[in-house]
Amino acid sequence: MADLERVRVWAEALIRLHLDDGWTFGFDRAVKRAGLTDYTARRISVSKHLAARWEDDDVHQTLLHEVAHALAGPAAGHGPRWQRTARELGYVGGRTHRGEIASERAGWVGSCPGGHEHVRFRAPRGRYACRACTSAARRLVEIRWQRRATAA
Repeated sequence: MADLERVRVWAEALIRLHLDDGWTFGFDRAVKRAGLTDYTARRISVSKHLAARWEDDDVHQTLLHEVAHALAGPAAGHGPRWQRTARELGYVGGRTHRGEIASERAGWVGSCPGGHEHVRFRAPRGRYACRACTSAARRLVEIRWQRRATAA
């Protein structure tokens, strides 16, 4: 698990090394997104919930990903310019993280007859099907939702 103060030191060092003095770093409260580059505020942020549960290398890769965005500019997206910049910084990941999310913070928990647990951070609207059960049964298997008593 990454130490948040150590993450802050890494982030500020990367910003000093690769960006100008106008850029800052901070933690945010995202539960599914690992990092964010805000071009308007000139701020790079990392989810404090995910950083606290991931290994150091995963958090460092997230920081490199976001610094590459800042260097490549908003028009680059995840295209060739961003990819080249990210590789030059030492980034080896993909366009999005594949790590766990802070599911314990979800306000809604669902279950299906197959026993699979599903989470949502916003109130479910309409009907939702369990993909695993629906494909196995070849018919719609609906998820039943409950409001979590206390979202963490």
